Amino acid sequence: MMKKTAFTLVLAGLLAGCASTPLEEQKPAAVEERAPGAPAPGATAQPGTTDTRPLGGAAVAADPLKDPSNILSKRSIYYDFDSFLVKDEYKPIVQAHANYLRQNGDRQVILQGNADERGSREYNLALGQKRAESVKKMMELLGVSGSRIETVSFGEEKPRCTEQTEACWAQNRRTDIVYRGE
Repeated sequence: MMKKTAFTLVLAGLLAGCASTPLEEQKPAAVEERAPGAPAPGATAQPGTTDTRPLGGAAVAADPLKDPSNILSKRSIYYDFDSFLVKDEYKPIVQAHANYLRQNGDRQVILQGNADERGSREYNLALGQKRAESVKKMMELLGVSGSRIETVSFGEEKPRCTEQTEACWAQNRRTDIVYRGE
């Protein structure tokens, strides 16, 4: 009997604590005037979109290719020594550019293959071309028409770094993604 009374008291206390706020104390929800289709305040744009709205509400064209917080601003794919295989860490960059190209059918891209200074001029031109072609093949597999992708090799002719160190050579083993008109 004592247990039953204690249980009833505990249950009554719990139910009293769960009582909702009376309706007269609730504040009405704020209503906001906004044009149909306009994003909610604080909403972020979808990847690959070019319309952002500053605090004033006016539309401003933003270039996702130049936005440092957007993966599309990353334009270089780096390779191991004497290799033209796209490393796993750079595949998301290639995929993002392929998605951008699919969503923007008027854009075309030039893939510029580069090599470090080691090796003959002819070998480095061939290796740079293979690097550019490997990125092109990946983009084609992701649905981009090959007619919108140009490949070119600069071999060792456009180094980013000229010191003779492994860290410097690693910066020169790359494919750069350049959009026509830039």
